[in-house]
Amino acid sequence: MHSILSAMTDETPLPAPHTNIRLSRQGPIGWLTFDRPEKRNALTLEMWRALPRAMRALREQEGLRVIVLRGAGGHFSSGADISEFTRHFSGPAVMDYEAANLAAFRAVADAPMPSIAMIEGFCIGGGLALALCCDIRLASSGATFAIPPAKLGLAYPLHGLQRLLQAVSPAFAREMIFSARRVDAEKALRAGLVNDVREKDALHAETLALARGIAANAPLSIAHARAAINAIAEGRLEAERDNLAALARACFTSADYAEGRRAFAEKRKPRFTGD
Repeated sequence: MHSILSAMTDETPLPAPHTNIRLSRQGPIGWLTFDRPEKRNALTLEMWRALPRAMRALREQEGLRVIVLRGAGGHFSSGADISEFTRHFSGPAVMDYEAANLAAFRAVADAPMPSIAMIEGFCIGGGLALALCCDIRLASSGATFAIPPAKLGLAYPLHGLQRLLQAVSPAFAREMIFSARRVDAEKALRAGLVNDVREKDALHAETLALARGIAANAPLSIAHARAAINAIAEGRLEAERDNLAALARACFTSADYAEGRRAFAEKRKPRFTGD
């Protein structure tokens, strides 16, 4: 099945740190696929622990410009595997589980290149928290979102709440968390939870087109913009001013800036290298 998928999409499989996490590459685009479709890609503790290693493997790919997260079998992720909660959500094990969650969230959020969540079907709980760590979220018209801890007696991770409030209003966040009700794709779009909604058959093509468009742009310009947006959204602008100024200077002194000017004058598409 995986070889057929690779042939259809021109993806090259990459070594992955877990049997339920699949990595592949398509030119400058890296794909991270949650591959546990029989459980709607529910995330086990070992999958949480493997996510930082998976992200590191993609980061180390030379020339990679964009990372896309997706799920196999028609669902992004139904969240943490609840069948493990009895074992991992008692005593000292709780702290280990939460640490694994946080490390996974940070590995996605702190990646040095832009990330896109391609969301089909269920995007629930911890799965939604991972999608919120991505820079951009594209959803199919049949996608469903929910934050269910209030139905389980649990607390949603603070990192997930922080990312949620960067995407939606406090009122909408309260509604989602207090009610634990499912939200359809159109409501998620109106609330700002996702950037766009497409029919299921068009979602992959739209995600690929967006990823290719980002990959074709100047990496240093995007790095500055991502750092600036994150600093402003997280209230760290003053603390990050020197770093942002250095990133801006790197743009203006880069070979890519010279290439951009030449391409504009010659009426052609620029060929950026990240230098």
